[in-house]
Amino acid sequence: MQLPQRLFKRKKDSSKKDFGHIFILAGSRGMTGAAILAAKAALRSGAGLVTLGIPESLVPVVSSHAVEVMSLPLAETSEGTLSSSAFGKIKEFLGKSDVLLVGPGLSRNTQTQRLIRKAILESRIQTTIDADGINAWAGFLDKFKVGISCLPLDKNNLRIITPHPGEMARLLEIKTKDIQNKRREIARSFAKEYNLIVTLKGHHTIVAAPDGSTYINKTGNSGMSTAGSGDVLVGIISALLAQGLGSFDAAKFGVYIHGLAGDLATKEKTQLGLIASDIIDYIPNAFKQSERKI
Repeated sequence: MQLPQRLFKRKKDSSKKDFGHIFILAGSRGMTGAAILAAKAALRSGAGLVTLGIPESLVPVVSSHAVEVMSLPLAETSEGTLSSSAFGKIKEFLGKSDVLLVGPGLSRNTQTQRLIRKAILESRIQTTIDADGINAWAGFLDKFKVGISCLPLDKNNLRIITPHPGEMARLLEIKTKDIQNKRREIARSFAKEYNLIVTLKGHHTIVAAPDGSTYINKTGNSGMSTAGSGDVLVGIISALLAQGLGSFDAAKFGVYIHGLAGDLATKEKTQLGLIASDIIDYIPNAFKQSERKI
């Protein structure tokens, strides 16, 4: 697959602002790694700026492991998760951002999940929803459907959700095996009903749009079944959104690049030895190969 040439042709007088500012809500005590992986993947995939909104006590950890990432310290609960009182600061920062990424490592703390739902429904910018950003809607799908339908979005600015089969099963209150038995049908049905892009992860990840458009990815390998791989994926997708791709294309090309980077990494690391940060390291190689591939 050849990626859009616009990703590779940058003006000589361009600045970081030309390639988008991603605001990531992620991380909690014990799960800062998810936030860091998503942020690093977004930068490695071409985003101009990344700001990580994270519980204030965790800022030193993030700063020491992701020096290119900006931090927005946010109010936290006693458990080290984002507090509902952080909403005002989050709402203000949304006005300075081009893309919102919600979910990696946020936890299932009840207060945090209320905040997640409020932030997603408040967002009018392109938004990717992953991990605990998805889990927050289990039992609240009716509210999600009504909220999404009220947003003034066009087909190039639809919300993107990136569930693995277990998260999709949790949303629909069915068994994971039922998701796996009808992956394409469920992805397409959910995309249409909720007017968003579904990226149903797994072997041959499926990307489905409300209009019935479907992409089945063929890159990737079982070595990528490792902690943090999904965080890397959502970072890549968000970076493609930040650089001007529409929602379906960003998801489609994102899963392709993610899988290709994993394939390239295994040639040296092996499937057995692959970890999520290896995938990030090989993102540039994947883009380089996709630039010239016909």
